[in-house]
Amino acid sequence: MTTPNRTIAFIGLGIMGAPMAAHLVDAGYDVVGHNLSRLAVDVLVERGGRAATDTADAVREADVVITMVPDSPDVEDLVFAEDGILANAKPGTLHIDCSTIRPDVSRRIAEAEVERGIRPVDAPVSGGEAGAVEAVLSIMVGGDTADVEAARPILDVVGKTVVHVGPAGAGQTVKAANQLIVAGNIQLVAEALVFLEAHGVDTESALAVLGGGLAGSAVLDRKGATMRARTFAPGFRIDLHHKDLGIVTAAARAAGVAIPLGAHVAQLVGSLRAQGHGGLDHSALLMQVDQLSGKGPTT
Repeated sequence: MTTPNRTIAFIGLGIMGAPMAAHLVDAGYDVVGHNLSRLAVDVLVERGGRAATDTADAVREADVVITMVPDSPDVEDLVFAEDGILANAKPGTLHIDCSTIRPDVSRRIAEAEVERGIRPVDAPVSGGEAGAVEAVLSIMVGGDTADVEAARPILDVVGKTVVHVGPAGAGQTVKAANQLIVAGNIQLVAEALVFLEAHGVDTESALAVLGGGLAGSAVLDRKGATMRARTFAPGFRIDLHHKDLGIVTAAARAAGVAIPLGAHVAQLVGSLRAQGHGGLDHSALLMQVDQLSGKGPTT
């Protein structure tokens, strides 16, 4: 397989980063992995990738750097630290940030990288662990058109829907909107389930018919069965969605945009996290609907 940018430094081999890096190895790329946990790097090496000792070692000879880390400060550290991307990547390196971070931070990073000859692309992903494993992620991409096109063959390996949505930071803005919609959808699916159960309806049948109509959604398809079973193994943790909704509410406030329903769901996510459930899947919003309906534990 012909790969225009042969060596990829992949930093952040978590729940989603690990399968993404593995797909790139399978596609023929030379993938050099770095992660806080060495075990994840070892798994990548077993798959056919290589290990880096630190960020500088990972990016020094890379043609492409992909970052997939939890939050804005994590990306800032990878970019601006002494052993980071700006100080160690060669001019012309393509930096694809697949993390979900604040749009203003993404724009600031892009400005700094352009000054140093690095080609920044913000490419946050949606689809959760299952989407990463199945290589069907939806990827919203911001950046210069030529840089986005250079990134596209790589993103096509890990994603099914890859769309250039605008200049630097635009990908993060669209991802914020995505997280707003997903959280609201999960909350309403949770309320609908508890409502159906209270009336003695067979929820498996109910969700099947709801999924075929206007109420159908990816959330209903991917989360419905596990929500019915009250199984909340993390595909996307409450902790991360709490962070993302903080990005949404702050960006909405800065733009003077009202998001009353989104702000309310953000409070519900924050409440669930405060109860110690941050490590559960975001579909655990159902737990609070149970509690408020007198059908579950209060803590």
